[in-house]
Amino acid sequence: MLTKILLALKKWALPLLVLYAFALTAGSLVNTGGMPDLGSSFDDKIYHAVAYSIFTILIYNVLKLKNFESRIFIAVVAVLVYGIIIEVLQYLLTTYRTLDGYDILANSIGAILGMLLLWMRKEVKLKKNA
Repeated sequence: MLTKILLALKKWALPLLVLYAFALTAGSLVNTGGMPDLGSSFDDKIYHAVAYSIFTILIYNVLKLKNFESRIFIAVVAVLVYGIIIEVLQYLLTTYRTLDGYDILANSIGAILGMLLLWMRKEVKLKKNA
């Protein structure tokens, strides 16, 4: 049963990544009317960090299926470049969004968080097999 679930997840890794990237791009470039309030003064940055950590993990999963070397590094760099491009596009293409250095920082923190989660998962697997 678990094997079937893992195979299904592998089968859907790339479509899930593409769908997520499309949704993240659309959500970053259209006027969404705001996100739910989390009760802090930096809710937007929390959303950025969570979204980009998930994005890092999704890219990593696709790269893992393709047997790329340095897949964590590639995933983090890809997410960082994507985040900067989105910020520039917000400045160039929209009147209701701005290029925000703090958003880029939050995106970077999210990518690093995703990387740390991936490393922690690998450590747990290594200790479990030892």
